Amino acid sequence: MFKSYGLKTYIWNNRLKSLFLLAGFPVLLLMICFAFALVLSALDSPDVITGFGSAFELVPALVPVAIVGALIWFAIAFFANTAIIGAVTGARKVDRKSEPRLHNLLENLCISRGIAMPSLRIIDSEARNAFASGIRKSQYSITVTRGLMEALDDAELEAVLAHELTHIENRDVQLLVIAAIFAGIVTLVGDVLIRSPRAIFRGSSSTSSPSSGGWRWRGGGGGGGRSKGGGGAAIILILIAVAIFLLARLLAIALRLAMSRKREYLADAGSVELTKNPDAMIAALRKVAGHSELAAPSQIQEMFLDHAHPRGLSGWFATHPPIEDRIDALVRFGGGREVTETAPPETAGPPDVPAPGEPKGPWG
Repeated sequence: MFKSYGLKTYIWNNRLKSLFLLAGFPVLLLMICFAFALVLSALDSPDVITGFGSAFELVPALVPVAIVGALIWFAIAFFANTAIIGAVTGARKVDRKSEPRLHNLLENLCISRGIAMPSLRIIDSEARNAFASGIRKSQYSITVTRGLMEALDDAELEAVLAHELTHIENRDVQLLVIAAIFAGIVTLVGDVLIRSPRAIFRGSSSTSSPSSGGWRWRGGGGGGGRSKGGGGAAIILILIAVAIFLLARLLAIALRLAMSRKREYLADAGSVELTKNPDAMIAALRKVAGHSELAAPSQIQEMFLDHAHPRGLSGWFATHPPIEDRIDALVRFGGGREVTETAPPETAGPPDVPAPGEPKGPWG
C-alpha cells in the first residue's frame, strides 16, 4: 500500500472518479430542474396529474437556464477557487521572506522530487490543520495553520507538507474542488427551491377570496379561481418537488463519498516515501489529534489533514479515516514505531531484596 505514491494507476483511478462526478452532475441538474418545474406548475394546476404534465413541458425551457447558470458558477470557481477558499478560511499568502522555515521545508521536498513548488498560505488560528487546494498547476497551494507550525518540529512539519504535496501529485485536490463546486450548485438551487413554497403561499393569500377561506388560487389567463382541491394539489406538487431535491442532495453526497478514504492513507504513504521518516508523520498526527477543529464550509473541511468524525453510524459519512487507524497503518506497513507518552521514570533506589522464602519476581 505504501508504494502507491505517484502510481499511474492511482492517478487514472482519480480521473475516472472525476468523470463519474461529471457524468452524475447533469442527472442531478435535471432532477432539480424537474423539481423546480413542479413548483412553478403548482401555481396553476387543478390536480396533481395536470401538474406533472405541466412540469414535463416546463423542463426543456428550464434546462438551458440551469446549464448557463451552472457554467457561470463553474467558470467563477474554476478560475477563482483559490481566492474563494482563502476568503472563507482567512488564509493569506506567504513567501520565503515572511516564513523562511515553512518555505525552505517545502522547497527542499519539491527539489528532491523535481516537483513544481505550490504557493504557501497560512491561517492565523490555534487549530492544528493543513490542506492542499487548486485545480490547475498555477493554482496549487498548500495551507497550514499557525497552531500547526508552532506545535510541530521541523521533521513533523516536513512530513505534513509531504502529505499535502502527495495530494497534489495524486490529483486529489482537483477531485475535491470539483466535488465542492458541484455540491455548491446543488445547495444553491435547493435553497431557492425550498424558499419557493413560502413565496407561493404568501402570494396565494393575496389572490384568495374571502369565500374560499384563503385557499382560492387564481388561474393563468381566465381570471378564474381554483378550489380547495387545487390548493391541495399544489401542496402535493410542492412536497414532491422538495422530496426530489432532498434525493438529489443525498445523491450529491453519495458522489462526494465515492471518493475513497484511501486517499488519506495514500497521502500518508507518500509522506513516508518523500521524507523516509514514518515516525515524524506518526508524531505529527498525534499532535494534530483533538486539536484540528477549524471553522470552514464542509466542502473545504474535506480537504483538511484531519476532519474528525465520531465513530459509529455517523462515521459512515466520514471523509477521513480516524487518526488512530492512520497511525496503525503507518506502524504496520510504513515501518513506523508506535510512540506513546509515558510517565517519567522514578529516581532509582536500592534494589529490592526478597526476604528468605519469598517468591522472586511476579511468576516466582
